[in-house]
Amino acid sequence: MEHLKGKALNLKEEIAYADGAVISKTLLKKATGNITLFSFDKGQGLSEHTSPFDAVVQVVEGEGAFIIDGQLKTVKEGEMIIMPANIPHDVQAAEQPFKMLLTMIRSEQ
Repeated sequence: MEHLKGKALNLKEEIAYADGAVISKTLLKKATGNITLFSFDKGQGLSEHTSPFDAVVQVVEGEGAFIIDGQLKTVKEGEMIIMPANIPHDVQAAEQPFKMLLTMIRSEQ
């Protein structure tokens, strides 16, 4: 991760797709939070879970299906969504693969 500091990154090119898989690449990890790039192959996803912190997701390629507290939200390339802390959510690639950047800031508030 240190090798990424000060370097301009093309997020679409920084991570590849893998057949039938979700791939993650940590770009920055600190005690105060992390930034992780994900690629989701068509039909793949992360099952429902919660996080103790808000998470900001920016879709960098394609579009993702986010179910937050039972409500479906479709987020397209160039858009972002905030997944609130302690609320169940899941993430799915529907008919096309997609890539997203997740930023989580750990805080008491």
